[in-house]
Amino acid sequence: MRKMLTEGVRTATSAPSLHNSQPWLFRIHQDTVDVYADPSRRLTVLDPGGREQLISVGAAVFTLRLAVAAAGYRVATELLPDPDEPDLVARVRAGCPARPSRAAEALAAAVPHRHTNRWPFTHTPVPAAVIEHLRDAARREGAVLTVASAAVRDSMLGLARAAERRLRARPGYRDELARWTGQGARTDGVPLWAAGPWDSLETVPIRDFAELAELPRPTERFEPYPTVLVLATPGDERADQLRAGAALQRVLLTATWQNLSTTPIGQLVEVPAVRRALTDPAGGLSAQMVLRVGYGRVVGPTPRRPLTEVLR
Repeated sequence: MRKMLTEGVRTATSAPSLHNSQPWLFRIHQDTVDVYADPSRRLTVLDPGGREQLISVGAAVFTLRLAVAAAGYRVATELLPDPDEPDLVARVRAGCPARPSRAAEALAAAVPHRHTNRWPFTHTPVPAAVIEHLRDAARREGAVLTVASAAVRDSMLGLARAAERRLRARPGYRDELARWTGQGARTDGVPLWAAGPWDSLETVPIRDFAELAELPRPTERFEPYPTVLVLATPGDERADQLRAGAALQRVLLTATWQNLSTTPIGQLVEVPAVRRALTDPAGGLSAQMVLRVGYGRVVGPTPRRPLTEVLR
């Protein structure tokens, strides 16, 4: 059992996180894994309230659940199990043996192939049937995924570029960026090779992870009409943010299974005023993440911390 859970934790560390900060810790006890948010790895400039950290850890919790289910066990998950220990965000328990579903097997197979793609996508539109698969993935985790119309998309991309300028003006932005980027050997952060080029059309707002590098950033033409999705939850409490992370990872793995590439447009949810503009008061939905999806080149995985650093 411990070996299976250890491998499950290893799989969970492949989840996405803001700046690849990998802000999680795990503790195994018999048939249970406790999952913690690591406050030392929260990005205090981009994520002062810790919302995106909880989304990242929620994605890791979903990946752990998936790994345990794919290994042939029933899974029970409790969110925020101890009010006196706020950094303990989830408890995942392996139950009795159970045959994994075909969906669990397919999503688990997609885990090692899911990578953020910051390169241009083709002009091929994403079919409606594939979009429906992504919507269903979000629904299964209690979230709502919507596709931005052409007019809304263009407005959102403009807002993202404005949000990027506001974020770069925050005190400490460059220091925080320097912590999570660079050319040296490391097991976290975004290496220069994963930063991607600049959009010569200035349509797609790809975050500039190469800003502090001495070499000039390459320029390429991105797709002029990207497909943009908004992931939202019915609430905005800590549990909702953890569920948003689970929904995000299920959507990303479903997209990978459908041969889609994905890129977060995080600037839109990192400036509170801009994030509020994406919220639907009438529907009671809080925007949690914005994604660009499409068909792109194969990209490699960013580095991951060894188990010795994340397993207590």
